[in-house]
Amino acid sequence: MDAAAKLLATLDQPETLTLRQVAREVGVAPASIYSHFTDLGALIQHVLRLRYQELTRLMDEAAQAAGPTPLADLTARCAAYVHWGVDQPGHYRTLFGGRMPADLVPGSAHGAGAEPLDAVVSSLAAAAAPERKQPTAERQAQAGLMLWTALHGLVSLYNDHGMMLWPPLNDLIADLVSLHTGKPAAEIASLLDQYEARSGPPALRAHEDRDSALPDPALPADNEHGLAPEAG
Repeated sequence: MDAAAKLLATLDQPETLTLRQVAREVGVAPASIYSHFTDLGALIQHVLRLRYQELTRLMDEAAQAAGPTPLADLTARCAAYVHWGVDQPGHYRTLFGGRMPADLVPGSAHGAGAEPLDAVVSSLAAAAAPERKQPTAERQAQAGLMLWTALHGLVSLYNDHGMMLWPPLNDLIADLVSLHTGKPAAEIASLLDQYEARSGPPALRAHEDRDSALPDPALPADNEHGLAPEAG
């Protein structure tokens, strides 16, 4: 499972992953994998579940460490999502890159991703200013989906275009949450500062820290392990 997760995160074309590559990474015969998983699809789907569980756990822990208000809960969840995606670009691509063939990884394999989205929907519904309150569950779900779309766009663009002069991530998160809740960005920025004071700073923060984290330009931009893709 660790080998498959690493290869999915580091291969330049993760959709070309084979059981033979996984076996070679572990140092075993390909046939031995079948005693654990029926096929490559089953292995990849298990990796997806583990990664979704990891992201869900981090977002839940962030919310628990935040303040008692709905806005603090939502802010912490959004910050955890963004910082995990930036700190783990390969694993983020595994979950949200959408490059796996449907016959290998059906859409149902991403069902575990509904849990963190549902939590964001509920948190946004509770945190929104009165004029932003949605009247029905359907509208609340759509509002949460639009917020997730914005978070995904931020992570994806930040990962793919790291050489841009990005503002600090927390400033962007504060503005983004403000747009979707109607609450002042300054209030959200203060909540981010309070959350980090309690839980510690995220692994990747402002753009001025990014230069030291950039990969070798000769390697794929999304290869956070600094490994060249396997030949063949």
